[in-house]
Amino acid sequence: MSSAPTCAQVLMHLLREYQVEKVFGIPGVHTIELYRDLPGSGLTHITPRHEQGAAFMADGSARASGKPGVCFLITGPGLTNAATAMAQAYSDSIPMLVISAVNRREDLGMSRGRLHELPRQSDASRGFCVWQHTLTQAEQLPEVMAKAFQLLQSSRPGPVHIEIPIDLFPAPMPGQLEDYHAAPATRAPGANSTAITIAANWLQGAQRPVILLGGGAQAAGEAATQIAEKIAAPVFLSLAAKGVVDERHPLCGGANLSFDCVRNRVENADVVLAVGTELSETDRNLVREDYAFSGQVIRIDIDTAQLVCNASPDLAICADAAESLQQLNAALVQRNGEAKEQSEQEVAQLLQDCRKAWWDGSEERFPWVEALRASLPENGILVTDSTQLAYNTNHALPLYHPRSHVTCTTGYGTLGFALPAAIGAKLSSERDVIALIGDGGLMFTLGELAVAVEQQLPLPILVWNNAGYGEIRDFMDAAKVPREGVNLHTPDFVALARAFGAEACRIDQPGQLAEAVNAAFSRQTPTLIEISAPSGAEQREA
Repeated sequence: MSSAPTCAQVLMHLLREYQVEKVFGIPGVHTIELYRDLPGSGLTHITPRHEQGAAFMADGSARASGKPGVCFLITGPGLTNAATAMAQAYSDSIPMLVISAVNRREDLGMSRGRLHELPRQSDASRGFCVWQHTLTQAEQLPEVMAKAFQLLQSSRPGPVHIEIPIDLFPAPMPGQLEDYHAAPATRAPGANSTAITIAANWLQGAQRPVILLGGGAQAAGEAATQIAEKIAAPVFLSLAAKGVVDERHPLCGGANLSFDCVRNRVENADVVLAVGTELSETDRNLVREDYAFSGQVIRIDIDTAQLVCNASPDLAICADAAESLQQLNAALVQRNGEAKEQSEQEVAQLLQDCRKAWWDGSEERFPWVEALRASLPENGILVTDSTQLAYNTNHALPLYHPRSHVTCTTGYGTLGFALPAAIGAKLSSERDVIALIGDGGLMFTLGELAVAVEQQLPLPILVWNNAGYGEIRDFMDAAKVPREGVNLHTPDFVALARAFGAEACRIDQPGQLAEAVNAAFSRQTPTLIEISAPSGAEQREA
C-alpha cells in the first residue's frame, strides 16, 4: 500500500483532473511543500519575474484558450503583488484560479509578526474575486475545488481565490490519489422558451433592429451572425467582443460604439438585442453617458445583476449567451434579401462616417494600424496595452475570430498588461500572437521578457515609443493642463532586449513592420520591435 497523499498532492492531481496544464507562480519559503510534488504531476510550471506577471500571464492564457488560468502565490506579498492583475481579470470577467498560501492556522488573526503576515489576508482579495475561501481542513479541498470550477466554468467568471494555510500543504488526505476526480461540469443554462418566443416575435417584426455583443458572447458568434443575417440587423461589438463576429462581415459594424453615428443608430433602433454586455462606458471607450434607447431592449446575460445594469431591459433573459442565441436563431425566419442589402449599405456608410470622426493624431497612426493588420495572421491574437496605437487598433483594426483580442484598455485599464498576457496567450495557444505595448507601460513589466526568452517563444513585441505617457499628454493638452509627469526618459529598448537574450530592432516606417514581424515569427525567441512613434519624436529630441 502506498502512503496517504498530501493535501498538496491532491491539489495537483485535481488541477490535472480539471484539465489544467500550466500554472504561473513564484515559489517562496511558505510554498515549499506545495512545490514538493509538482515535478511529475503533469503540470507545467512557468516562473514569472513578478507575481503581477503571474496573474497577467494567467489572464492572457484564459482569454486565448477559454480555460481558467491558474496562479500559485506565496503568502502576503505574493497575493498583494498580483492584486492589480486579479482586479483587471475581475473587471473583464476572466476565469482565473489563484491558489495562495496563508500563515498557519494557529497564527491566523493573531498578529504575531509572522513572515508575510497580514491581519486578514482574505480581506485583501475579497473586493476583486467572485469567490474567496480559506481552507481550514485538508479534507475540504475536493469540495472547495469543485465549487471553484463551477464558478469558473458555469457562471459569470472572474478570479477565484483559495488560500491554504501552510500547515495544510503536507497534511495527509484519505485514500489514494486515484480516488479524487473532477466534479462533472454543469451544462450552461438555456433560455425559457416563452422568453425566446417573445424575443423572436419582437425581432421578426422590427424594422430597424440592432445586435450588441459583449465579452460574454465569446462562444455565441456563429449564432449571432446567423441571427443578424436572418433579420438584417447590424452587429456592433464591445471592445471585449472584437472578433466574436468576423469584422469583415458586411453586417458587422465592429467595435465602434464610441462614435456618435453608431450611437445614434443604436439609440434609434426599434429593437435592440444586447448579449453578454454591461453596456458600460468602457464598452463605448470612455463615453460616459448611458444609452437613451428609444425602442425595446432585450438583454441576455448569465449574471442576473447585469441584466439591469446601465439600462433597464424590456425583456431580460438570464441564460448562457450561446445556448440562448442558438434557441433564438431556430425561432427566426429569413427576411427578404432587400432588407439585408439595405442594412449592409448602412453599415458600410457608418464605418466611413466613423473614420471621419477620429480624434486628433489618429491619421498619422492609421498607416501603422493597416500595417499591423497586414502583419497579423488571419487567426492571430493581438494583445494590447493602454497605449496610443492600441486605442486606434481597438476600432480601426478588424479581427476575424473569437478570442483574437486580448486587451486591458477596457474595464480596469491597467498598464503593463500586454507583455505578460501575450506570454500567457502564446503558451496556451498554437495561434500566432503579437503584443503591442507603449514605452511607459513596458517599464511596468519589462522583467517578464526573461520568461519569453526562457520559454523560447516566437513572440513579436511591438513597443510604441512616444517618449512618455502619450495619451495622458494629449488629454492634458486638450484640458490646457501643463505637461507634468508625462514626458519620460526612455532607455535603449533594443539594447535592453538583447541583454535579456531576445532579438530586437528599431523601425520608423509602417512599411517596415511586416518584414520585422515575419522574421520574429520565424525565431525561437521573442523579438522586441521598437516603433519610433511620430508623436514621440519631438519629445525624444527635447
